[in-house]
Amino acid sequence: MLTLLACKKKDQLLGKELLGPDALLNGISTDTFYLATSVVLEDSIITDNAANVVLGSYNDPKFGTFNASFYTQLRLAGVNPNFGDPSSIVVDSFVLGLEYAGYYGALSAQQFEVFELTDALSNDSTYYQFSTKAHNNTNLIPLGKETITPDPLNYTIIGDDSIQAQLRIPLDTNLAKLFIAEATNGSSTFTSNTSFQSYFKGLLVQTNNGPQSAGQGGVFYFNLNDPGAKLTIYYRQGGVAKTYDFLMSSTCADFSHVAINRNGSAVEQVINNPSQGLKEFYAQAFGVRAKVVIPGLNQFTENQLIHRAEIHLPIQFQLGSKYKPGSSVSFATKKTAAAEGYINTGVLGVYSESKKEFSADLKSYVQAVINEDIENTGLIVSPRFFVNSAERIIFNGPNTINKMRPKIIITYTDF
Repeated sequence: MLTLLACKKKDQLLGKELLGPDALLNGISTDTFYLATSVVLEDSIITDNAANVVLGSYNDPKFGTFNASFYTQLRLAGVNPNFGDPSSIVVDSFVLGLEYAGYYGALSAQQFEVFELTDALSNDSTYYQFSTKAHNNTNLIPLGKETITPDPLNYTIIGDDSIQAQLRIPLDTNLAKLFIAEATNGSSTFTSNTSFQSYFKGLLVQTNNGPQSAGQGGVFYFNLNDPGAKLTIYYRQGGVAKTYDFLMSSTCADFSHVAINRNGSAVEQVINNPSQGLKEFYAQAFGVRAKVVIPGLNQFTENQLIHRAEIHLPIQFQLGSKYKPGSSVSFATKKTAAAEGYINTGVLGVYSESKKEFSADLKSYVQAVINEDIENTGLIVSPRFFVNSAERIIFNGPNTINKMRPKIIITYTDF
């Protein structure tokens, strides 16, 4: 999966090398810096046309409940389809197929729902994690809900074919019959994608799992630009099996809607009382970013050259846990305390499973603070896939009861 670092705004990069690889480093190293740790709550996250959408729900004992759904347009596989005589057609099934791009949490059964939108989507609009669009209240799934145990790890079998793993949701065949009738009644609905999207504005796909106990549930990722993402009519005409597809692609507007309920959670306690973040602090996709401030950087002067600034952020994670920390985190900052958006440092922190920590070399950031190119407002740490995953991380703070504490080791030279 590919995505940007998902900061609100990206003003510039701080990623230039400060020294050549052959430089002689007779530097001084120190690791006695105090790190002030807390969280930043994000309430306006742009989610339209990300690398993938998210769907599903889980209940995390530290973070609260996470519930994700998505909205999408459809487009025609081909204009003016020739269905022939509708009376000779038998519709066997109508299936929404979504190819998995990953998942987070448990592979347990969830109840899926699909609704027709009554409010149009637009590629010219901006959609946030809290955005919604009006929809018809009639569920397009025949029984009202479809209980499915997602299986993103194995191939999906369709007839005699084995394809990449998909979530396949059967829809009411009466809608397929309406589409066929509309295509054959002489209207202009199927003459262009614009006409079709005016007639059928799109889909809302969501789960309705009811209350989940702590540690239950999961969230699934789907790439709607993949050719396997489509709504397919399976029908027979004169005994001959045929299909017609409605596609989801990069020309279709889509966005994820994510609702996170943190009431009574450990994360909410840190949000309300930042000093609690000195014990442990958090980051979660679509929700909160971790914050690390290093006040001691102000002790350096411009005649000191930074060779390395290795930050180590130990986390709480047990092997086998459903909620993995992800492979990397992004680091951002602000140019000034009053700045609205973040600057991308161009650095990713890499996770070490053996050390149970994220680490990175932030020498460019530290040097920029020392040179007063940016203010010492602190580092913003986020799951790398902030707008298209459900990852969350529990970091140890400097006052943790655990063995490993966050630290930064800075190597520098006076000149």
